[in-house]
Amino acid sequence: MMSSADAAPARPVPTVEPATRTVPQAELQRRIAGAVAGDDKAGESAGTAQLSDTTGDTRIDAQIIGGTQTGISTAPWMAQLWYYDDRGTAGESDDIGFFCGGAVVAPTKILTAAHCVRGYNWNANGAVVTGTAQLATGSDLHGGTVSGVWRQWNHPSYNAVTIDNDIAVLTLPNPVTAKPIPMTSSTDTASYKAGTSAKVYGWGRTSSTSDDISDVLKTATLPIQSDTTCSGAWGADFVKGHMVCAGTPATGSDTGTVSACNGDSGGPLVVGGRIVGVVSWGVEDCVAKGAYSVFAKVSSYAGAAYPRVEDTNINGDHRADLWVRQKSNKEGFSKNSKGTSFGARESWGNWDGVNVVLQTDLDRDGYQDVVYRVSSTGEVIWAHYVPSSGSWSYKTLFTGWGSRKQILAPGDVTGDALPDLLSVDSGGVLWIYPGRGNGSFNTRVQVGGGWTTYDYVRAHGDFTGDGKADLLARSRSGGYLYLYKGTGNAGHYAFSSRIKVRTWPTYKTFAAPGDVTGDGKADFLALSTAGNLYLYPGTSKTTSAIFATPVKIGSGFGIYDIFS
Repeated sequence: MMSSADAAPARPVPTVEPATRTVPQAELQRRIAGAVAGDDKAGESAGTAQLSDTTGDTRIDAQIIGGTQTGISTAPWMAQLWYYDDRGTAGESDDIGFFCGGAVVAPTKILTAAHCVRGYNWNANGAVVTGTAQLATGSDLHGGTVSGVWRQWNHPSYNAVTIDNDIAVLTLPNPVTAKPIPMTSSTDTASYKAGTSAKVYGWGRTSSTSDDISDVLKTATLPIQSDTTCSGAWGADFVKGHMVCAGTPATGSDTGTVSACNGDSGGPLVVGGRIVGVVSWGVEDCVAKGAYSVFAKVSSYAGAAYPRVEDTNINGDHRADLWVRQKSNKEGFSKNSKGTSFGARESWGNWDGVNVVLQTDLDRDGYQDVVYRVSSTGEVIWAHYVPSSGSWSYKTLFTGWGSRKQILAPGDVTGDALPDLLSVDSGGVLWIYPGRGNGSFNTRVQVGGGWTTYDYVRAHGDFTGDGKADLLARSRSGGYLYLYKGTGNAGHYAFSSRIKVRTWPTYKTFAAPGDVTGDGKADFLALSTAGNLYLYPGTSKTTSAIFATPVKIGSGFGIYDIFS
């Protein structure tokens, strides 16, 4: 069923200009040097009235004391986040330079804390170092690699006063070779049981009496604490459900204290090979008697963060774009999303002889891929841009798929943080092809039969806001639209029992390109028999309110025979 052959029928593809994303290495080195010399703390410019500790000091620092040295082989996903803004003035008093930690959660994505991101221009002033356990010193990266930052996102409800919703994602211009670590899922409760052993990683302060951060990567083992314990220690400052605290009560001095500290901000708290927390805040100097380190609770933010990890699209912004083919001459076009409308179409040339086109990013390199099926042979081809060579490559993924009723690229269905493909065969059986993150797949897994009862099955992204890819299917009889909520598991239990969310017998076809509006929720497109295209903005609800009021995109879309 699968071929490793690289030769495959090519199609016209757009010109990619990666140079527009990148920052010269000399400039990145300058930023690191400036940040190394700086002594600011991330989040300070957002306001000084933060949380109160037990001593009444209003300065609470997002903060390893009592840890041990570790190597990059044990934490290959660790990232150093350097920020330096000289403010363009002659003096240095207003310069901003600070350091945060982060974790590679996809080849172009860094998970960190919102207080390290919000209010700062990382594209203009940031540098990210990966692949080394040694802290960068000036131009010496100690075997690591440095990248600029292409885009940044922080949780829209981040509060700089209460340090609530403290989670963010940085997008790099090109993929790094560091092995990613996945975030935990929204349904994870086991990782947060009191007493669970977790590990925190970072280059932060190793003593309450010195502001110096560590030259080498450190780690410490911290027991997860219950919400009751955390609330008892922090009172109203601890937001149950949004935060988790870990460790044993600090002793009041370095002796006997094991804690995250300044400079560890944004770094990961790890349980079972997944990130369950992001270093957020704690007491000034980190060792006040009875204090615990506080982390953003990642399970609560999976629905918000995962769409930002899987937001690759044609023109590279946060919004999913539309791909269409004109019936009359088989010319393909892309139309970039503008939020609630689409821009002017851009030609991709002749796409005759193709009957399926899917937008995806199978290798997670941050560049839009295309998967298409050749009408005459049933070959399924993967077209992907190769940044290192500046060219497109074509690979045959499957042969003999001419009878497949549906082919889908929903994203990560199996819960391993890698994008998958799905298909419905001629007998109505739904199959999952678990992706390996490089354009190849593990052995297919059967979900179940009966899927020929649907004339359209569409999927791309998370419709329910839990960070798991879902499916939408319309029945041939009655035109009922059903939601199949993803569970993050493979096989028969990949989706929950269907939920009827709409009755849509009159629409001609549908498309699920992903998050068109850019709000982190997957959206849906529906084409009427009159040729009117409607955008149904997602709401993350699992009822008939799954979509907000539709927006008419325009008329005349009946001229297209493929929507993706």
